[in-house]
Amino acid sequence: MRRISWWKLAGLAGLAGVAATGAVIVRSERKRRAYTPDEIRDRLHARLAEAEGQSPSRGGL
Repeated sequence: MRRISWWKLAGLAGLAGVAATGAVIVRSERKRRAYTPDEIRDRLHARLAEAEGQSPSRGGL
């Protein structure tokens, strides 16, 4: 039976880590792209109003 060297195991572990990180990034990207432009605009207006210490309002700036 052959023994696998430590550097091969470390390489496989690194490859698994990269794949897992990629999966997390793809999932968050899908979630981000699920918003419509109107939803994004409303969220940005709400964040701006919160940052300025105002209550969020619908309508123009």
